[in-house]
Amino acid sequence: MVKDRIILGIDPGTIVMGYGVLKIEGNRPMVEAMGVLQLNKYENHYLRLRKIFERVLALIDQYHPDELAIEAPFFGKNVQSMLKLGRAQGVAMAAALERDVPIFEYAPLKIKMAITGNGNAAKEQVAGMLQRLFKLPDEAMLPQLDATDGLAAAVCHYFQTNSPVSERKYTGWKDFIAKNPGKVH
Repeated sequence: MVKDRIILGIDPGTIVMGYGVLKIEGNRPMVEAMGVLQLNKYENHYLRLRKIFERVLALIDQYHPDELAIEAPFFGKNVQSMLKLGRAQGVAMAAALERDVPIFEYAPLKIKMAITGNGNAAKEQVAGMLQRLFKLPDEAMLPQLDATDGLAAAVCHYFQTNSPVSERKYTGWKDFIAKNPGKVH
């Protein structure tokens, strides 16, 4: 029996933070919610961090996720941008820790690969694949590229933890053949 669960996905950012809530019933994932937190109206960087913390806490309190999947910071040329992104990720993680929600980090390349099969996919390609996968309407997608990135983190985590391969453990080829007689001719 597969336990129903909820995964909160976060795409951290200090200008826009995207999030997606994935509800899994049985083994069927459904989009519960997705959206963005616009932070550009706040001039103070520390106030932005506070808003991220408060919004993630509010999302956790509203949806009661079993796990948080978050995009890990990537290495870039602009050190200041990387530091700000790391802080945004850190306060989102602190909110999850505050509510005892387990955290799983995924590199952007891994998330894109899980969703599109291409680690260098553009945001639009990720959004398009999620739109097809969950039959989301066009109007839900266009202004929400950061939201779909948050949702993509949750879907990546779902794929990582629901893979049929991970459910079967084999000690070797003999064990595999013994447990799968119809697959070997």
